[in-house]
Amino acid sequence: MTPEQMEDRIVRYGELQPCRTAFIDAHTPGSDQKENFTIIGGGVSESPDQHVHIKETPGFNIGAAGQPPKCRNSLHTHRTAEVFFVLKGRWRFFWGRHGTAGEVTLEEGDIFNIPTGIFRGFENIGTDYGMIMAVLGGDDAGGGVVWAPQVIEDARAHGLILGNNGVLYDSKQGQQLPDGVQPMPLLSEEQLAAISEPGVQEVVGQFVARYQDMMALSAKAPCQVIGAEALIRDRPGFDVDFISRDSLDDAMHSSERHEILMVMRGHWRLSWEGGSHVLNPGDTCAVPPGLAHSLVPSMSGEASLYRVRNTDDKAGPTGALS
Repeated sequence: MTPEQMEDRIVRYGELQPCRTAFIDAHTPGSDQKENFTIIGGGVSESPDQHVHIKETPGFNIGAAGQPPKCRNSLHTHRTAEVFFVLKGRWRFFWGRHGTAGEVTLEEGDIFNIPTGIFRGFENIGTDYGMIMAVLGGDDAGGGVVWAPQVIEDARAHGLILGNNGVLYDSKQGQQLPDGVQPMPLLSEEQLAAISEPGVQEVVGQFVARYQDMMALSAKAPCQVIGAEALIRDRPGFDVDFISRDSLDDAMHSSERHEILMVMRGHWRLSWEGGSHVLNPGDTCAVPPGLAHSLVPSMSGEASLYRVRNTDDKAGPTGALS
């Protein structure tokens, strides 16, 4: 693999292309300044304007959300895993039918494997523009987002209609539902009653891992964060490891799995027989299966990243609450 071929598999943080009309709440006050990024795979965007950086999927999708202070993402749920780690800022995650069942605050580097089957939302509560990175289960990311009924109703009042084909239409721009397309139906009371309302201890105790803990646990080897025997025990179709400065030596190694590297802090030199590249905070790199490579910090100072690998587990409902 040439350096140019590998560069095509790297999405640089500074080159991310946002979509500001990705979801149904794009015009709803309080949510109308958020930006959505699809880094690997099509993600769950409802807008035809969404740019996809790398279309090939390794069994899961990689995306990101960027929001200014006090901007929130409305309540929704997914059919497959949704994992976030905080790249920049301070974020409040909340859940429940009306977002009042529980909440947790995540700082930079913290990770949250949000259980499927619960409504969730998130808000930037920091003082600057914030960014959270996402891993979504399945090649098609579960087929889209399921919104809380009030989100769809609020959006309609601001001109946005979601069709049952999963596409957004803006009535303020003269757009109408095409023939044969109906508005996305609201969840019934029976469906709403089946959606879980877990408490804080139940969620945070099982599905959150803190950055400083993972830094300590990765002192001599990668810290297994999400997996069958990891800090967060789950099998969502991918494993997540946390790697810091002394987790790996400089020896070449390879994996039969797709390996997605997502840099949290520091600068990392990725080397292989055909060349090398430096990965910087916020960069995402898709290392192909079977490629022998090494990964070491290229500068002194704090260094950390997340590594995501596909598994043989089927994507679907994950993170079942006990």
